[in-house]
Amino acid sequence: MTAANSQSANNQSYFLKKRVELALYHAALGLGALVTLAPLWLLLINSFKSHTAIVDNPLALPSSWDFQFIINAAGQLDYVKSIGITFVITLVSVTLIVLISSMSAWIIVRSKSKLGGVVFMSFVAAMLIPFQAIMYPLIQFFDSLGLKNIGGLFIMYGGFGLSMSVFLYHGFVKGVPMGVEEAAFIDGCNIFQMFFMIVMPLLQSITVTVIIINAMWIWNDYLLPFLTIGNSENKTLVLALYFARILSGQYGNPWQLIFPAVLITIVPIVVVFLFLQRYIVAGISAGAIKA
Repeated sequence: MTAANSQSANNQSYFLKKRVELALYHAALGLGALVTLAPLWLLLINSFKSHTAIVDNPLALPSSWDFQFIINAAGQLDYVKSIGITFVITLVSVTLIVLISSMSAWIIVRSKSKLGGVVFMSFVAAMLIPFQAIMYPLIQFFDSLGLKNIGGLFIMYGGFGLSMSVFLYHGFVKGVPMGVEEAAFIDGCNIFQMFFMIVMPLLQSITVTVIIINAMWIWNDYLLPFLTIGNSENKTLVLALYFARILSGQYGNPWQLIFPAVLITIVPIVVVFLFLQRYIVAGISAGAIKA
């Protein structure tokens, strides 16, 4: 009985310890979520309040959910035009990144040569070069080519997004069985048919991950569009927000416009992220394991 009682006490102590660890774990996660979501909550509730209400009590809920503040902010940003330009830049740039990086990673993996290894390490090394180190020579070079415009942005984003995307695809392509490609070759597929009809569908999860990561970066980017297109007629959402009179300081700090302007700028990409976030973890984890 003594041994049985001792074993029972040990089991109870073990399960109590596990419960405490689990409680602390969830408490830490809850605290992290609170810290992360608090700014978004403040942004949301203050987007429906007047300047006076925001200054008096920024933590209070709005007395009424008046969308007129958001409508006014959208007018200041020329929202429809700005979001259209941002969408086109993001779509074209991400398409270039996905096509070039996926094909590059596939060829590097299948070549199994020293040159392929050198090329892959070059892509990895390029991830360590900060944009600020090359931004002025890059902008001057594109300006000399007449590409200091939206077309140049497509190319620059496509180039800057390659390094990480090739790295992610490289690890995932290793998990694609060679037998599938050999069977397609025997059936008469050429190299392009083999890639787009056989290989690319198998890379669906990592492709979604690459799309989300690069789309979030391009959509929210400020520095490269500022250096490339600046205060031109065709601005991205972030540039429109920066150059709008509501942030110029000329009229003080019109919080009733600043909060809703920031909200409608980030909402589209946040919604996309919330719907597709599970693919990011799944794709990166799978690619890391296979690397």
